[in-house]
Amino acid sequence: MLIRNVRPWGGESADLDVRDGRIAAVLPHDPARAHDGASIDGRGRLAMPSFSDVHCHLDSNRVGLPFRPHTGKPGVWGLTMNDRAHWREDPPVAERATSLLGRMIAHGTTRVRSYAQIDADSGLERFEGVLAAKEAHQDRADVEIMAFPQAGLLLEKGVPQLMDQALSSGAAVVGGIDPCTLDRDPVRHLDVVFGLAERHQAPVDIHLHEPGHLGVYSTDLILERVRALGMQGKVTLSHAYELGSVDEATTRRLIEEFAELDVSMATIAPARQSDALPLADLTRAGVRVGLGEDGQRDYWSPYGNGDMLDRTWQLAFTNRYRQDELIEHCWAVASRGGHTLLDPAVPRLASTADRPGVAAGDAADLVLVDGDSVAAAVMDRGTDRTVIHAGRIVAAGRQLVG
Repeated sequence: MLIRNVRPWGGESADLDVRDGRIAAVLPHDPARAHDGASIDGRGRLAMPSFSDVHCHLDSNRVGLPFRPHTGKPGVWGLTMNDRAHWREDPPVAERATSLLGRMIAHGTTRVRSYAQIDADSGLERFEGVLAAKEAHQDRADVEIMAFPQAGLLLEKGVPQLMDQALSSGAAVVGGIDPCTLDRDPVRHLDVVFGLAERHQAPVDIHLHEPGHLGVYSTDLILERVRALGMQGKVTLSHAYELGSVDEATTRRLIEEFAELDVSMATIAPARQSDALPLADLTRAGVRVGLGEDGQRDYWSPYGNGDMLDRTWQLAFTNRYRQDELIEHCWAVASRGGHTLLDPAVPRLASTADRPGVAAGDAADLVLVDGDSVAAAVMDRGTDRTVIHAGRIVAAGRQLVG
């Protein structure tokens, strides 16, 4: 396939020669260029790497359903119990997850790590719903499912066993959550998480909502496990909202240890970004960072719409970025950054000026989008988009193809 007249990362007009699912060559645009395959007229749009949503909850979403009053009580447990009380009132998980995943793809996301809640209430039902969504869109996106103990591992009977079953049935990642504030036994919690990871040779992703120095304490326990078990490159911390709210020396130490042990981070661009570890500092240190949309219009929150370009804008906004380089870096984090979480072998971002994903040898996972520049595309979030996965058009005009 030849993608004609596009501007990679907002640069000069070019033609992209795509073969076997990869970009074989980036050529100066030539309207008369012959090609032995199909061609697409890019119409001068930007050619950008497609998005990687590495922190979403397909199983809990209510996108497309009528809005309802928010009834959740504060805190992880209160919100979890609110979800538990109402999630069966909605259409089946498979239906909702398949619909949202299709919407995400149509907006430009071709790589996904989705959580699948596993607890004493839902058993494997929600996992099976996410697995059905993955299978429905298997030719349009690469989807990785995490077995996620939203209500903790130790508070209800049988959860570790259910996690084990999910990991034997298609889940690829072991989840954990708030070892201190939820399960209140961080050693036992991490014993289960890392024990499952060893048994299934799977990576680990731990939700960390814990505040300040308590969050640092849990993080240090996780880093000890990574070092002792040789899990470098296989552990992600999600959220970790307040690791940047402690003293500067501790913040600097954590960034250095994340880089040393190759511990990655997933952010959802929270409103209180000032308390998080600084995004640019993490990139400069060589830490892999990806972006996700979290829960979307669910029993936790009314926010979210399946559009990672909106969340890229939010990442720039919450970091108070104004310079074009930093706004463009947010797209790099939302695309290549997330890809490196899913596959640590993919070259990571080297600096805030790194612009990967649209060069010869890169996977042909692309979004063609209108915009005078990358910064303008992030600000305007236009609707004229063509989405390409593995060298094949999977969406156009925010509608799925095929």
